Amino acid sequence: MISVVKLTYSLSFVIKRSSFWISQDRQMSQGSDSSGALTIMRYKYLLPITVVFAASLLICDTIGSKIFHVGSLNLTAGTILFPLTFLAGDALTEVYGYAVTRKVIWSSLAGLLLMICTYEIARLLPPAEFWHNQEAFDTVLSHVPRIVLGSVTAYLCGEFTNSFIVAKMKVLTNGKSMAARFILSTVVGQLIDSIVFVTIALAGIYSLDAMINIILSIWIVKVAWEILALPISLPFVRWLKQQENEDYYDKSTDFNPFKV
Repeated sequence: MISVVKLTYSLSFVIKRSSFWISQDRQMSQGSDSSGALTIMRYKYLLPITVVFAASLLICDTIGSKIFHVGSLNLTAGTILFPLTFLAGDALTEVYGYAVTRKVIWSSLAGLLLMICTYEIARLLPPAEFWHNQEAFDTVLSHVPRIVLGSVTAYLCGEFTNSFIVAKMKVLTNGKSMAARFILSTVVGQLIDSIVFVTIALAGIYSLDAMINIILSIWIVKVAWEILALPISLPFVRWLKQQENEDYYDKSTDFNPFKV
């Protein structure tokens, strides 16, 4: 119950911050476009991409407790959604910029905390006498505090690193080598994500060798997915830039992930 209260408090904090950001963007956009402030109302596809990004995060967290085996690799079931997650994440930063992606990351975190909190409350509800699936329900939807902490921390570290690299490299290369930006951001960002999650969530449960195997397995597959998805992601991002009439360069952006 204490964990539920903590999650509820964290959720309310994130939602308040997200609401404040949206309000600030609306106020700034009414002034001058040179401020770099962006709002969902200005674009046709920002909201759908945000929904895809957030939904992928929630689904991956729900099905991620299942580990499956392919060859010599041990992977989580969330692997199947990696291409969609990467496509949405890369498109957000490449087209709309780091500041918009930052808001999407925090807003998606609010959704994740709401989901986890709801799952915990549902688990605590007394089951009906004729319903005998409580154990299975707990197995699928229970969130050990360490796993929650690991998942949230890894998500923030990985996504902000990924977005930072895409945005910085875009400015340094003057918009060229988009494929290289996407691959490098995934190589670094997802390595950090995998290390942080496995270290926090699984240290002391699995041996060091097993943890290294899990980290490398997840990381290799994520990078491979990013590379294999390039024939789709690159044309999609170019098309999106044309449709939105936007190709944002973060030349004067404050990259502080906690900036309001």
